Amino acid sequence: MALFNPRSGRQTREWLGRKLSELRGQSASLVSQNGTGAPSIVEESIEVGVPVSTAYNQWTQFEEFPRFMEGVESVKQLDDKRLHWVAQIGGRKNEWDAEITQQQPDQVIAWRATGGKQNAGEVRFESEGADRTRIDVHLTYEASGLVETLGGAVGADRRRVRGDLERFKELLEERGQESGAWRGEIAGGKVEQ
Repeated sequence: MALFNPRSGRQTREWLGRKLSELRGQSASLVSQNGTGAPSIVEESIEVGVPVSTAYNQWTQFEEFPRFMEGVESVKQLDDKRLHWVAQIGGRKNEWDAEITQQQPDQVIAWRATGGKQNAGEVRFESEGADRTRIDVHLTYEASGLVETLGGAVGADRRRVRGDLERFKELLEERGQESGAWRGEIAGGKVEQ
């Protein structure tokens, strides 16, 4: 192999130098695309072996998110529509507040950040029969820093969300029932119970 050939050591170093320069250029391009306002988007789906109401009810237990969401240290529910998040993202601790903008039992939960780490999204629930539910996640966030930008570029954010959904499925299917529920509705930012 040329990499270990002492005669080609200089050539190998030059080749590696060129490749690193190319990667730096690509990184800078990604940062300028995503670090200045262009959102990153993640979409993932999973099917779980429980009725739609069970899957939905468990998802409303926001303070249990650290049990299946990688990097999430805590989620504190401040009231029916406001949450405070603490998570490790890209090796850094981040905190932000989020507001639930839409919530319809057994159908959808949508949110947007109101401070801190900018993100928004929705989780949709669709019955696939008596004991099957399809969960679709759509997440939009603004990457900050090189680690997050590169992570998004290589699909690390998508894999993370996929892993979270797999752990949610495992948690829920092992348990067989939800640990709690909130069946109120939120429409246009207003709570309707």
